[in-house]
Amino acid sequence: MFEKTKIFCDSLLNLGVPGFDLIVYKDGKQVLRHMNGYSDLENKVKMSGKERFNIYSCSKPITCTAALQLWEKGLFSLEDKLSDYLPEFKEMSVITEDGIKKAKNPILIKHLFEMTSGFPYNIDAPSILKYREETNGRCPTRETIRRYAKEPLMFEPGDNWAYGLSHDVLAVLVEVVAKEKFEDYVKKNIFDVLGMKNSTFMLPENELDTVSQQYDLRELKPVNVGKNIVNYKLGSEFASGGAGGISTVEDYILFLEGLRKNILLKKETVELMATNRLTDKQKQGFSKLYGYGYGLGVRCPDDNEDYTDFGWDGAAGSYLSIDLKNGISIFLGMHLLNAQTQSIREMLCRFIKAELIGDGNVAPIYEDIKRLFGFDLTK
Repeated sequence: MFEKTKIFCDSLLNLGVPGFDLIVYKDGKQVLRHMNGYSDLENKVKMSGKERFNIYSCSKPITCTAALQLWEKGLFSLEDKLSDYLPEFKEMSVITEDGIKKAKNPILIKHLFEMTSGFPYNIDAPSILKYREETNGRCPTRETIRRYAKEPLMFEPGDNWAYGLSHDVLAVLVEVVAKEKFEDYVKKNIFDVLGMKNSTFMLPENELDTVSQQYDLRELKPVNVGKNIVNYKLGSEFASGGAGGISTVEDYILFLEGLRKNILLKKETVELMATNRLTDKQKQGFSKLYGYGYGLGVRCPDDNEDYTDFGWDGAAGSYLSIDLKNGISIFLGMHLLNAQTQSIREMLCRFIKAELIGDGNVAPIYEDIKRLFGFDLTK
């Protein structure tokens, strides 16, 4: 079993990936662990399965889960104005064809989850650069987001979908509502609950050596770029809810199972999280993900029977998938930025599902990959 899935994963090495680690659970039991390649290319250190990765945007579902725990307790409503909790977002401006104008619509909390707030991914925004200089690179989380509120939105809140800093703002909402630092709340209510001992949103400086070597694909060759989070760690004291997580494959699968088995959230809440919320207009901004819509912080099925999972992925290659219908959880760990593999990862859950519960015929998926992404994995 899983021979085609292994071939699919091994083919990633031909696309520049130094190494990867895949884990799959079915109905609560591990059914596949497959790794290949190197965690350290320079010293030819093979993948061991214990690597700590910068998971980048695989941080987002953790942040959304933390916020939904507080929502379940009735501490806020999805329809509440963000400014009721973070007052600096009361008077916002928006970029229009006629210049920067005062926003007509308030940012609602649901807009943060949905990525429909209008926040772009402007990590070098003037307000952030200035605050970074003022704090000598520290940028404490709460105050950084307070400064960020001065930046104009891309569009009126709720009008469209755009990938941006919404979940970094959501992490600050967690901090304000929970009345403790975001990273402390997550540790206490998610990581400690599940036994995720190697996961954090605020890595101590003396633990940097525990992180795997990290690479960037440049001119079709992986180049070592160090172990720190690239770009999205706005400061040494900034806990990025959108991209600041560090974890291992063995830890992260515990998080996915914690969602699937309703340890972290109620069944109804997980189903709400995994239900498409995009309007036709918002889908135009989200059209890059074939077969999926977007829920509360995750991609999710959108009227396509081939897709039954929800999840997300990260800038350095990490990929997560939960299939509630079929009882499957998947996590793929790797450490390569700007990889050619970013798009084809979305097909991994289809490979695994075909071999676990289907007839094992994955030839149509190879054809889909070739048609959609231009990669021929049969060679």
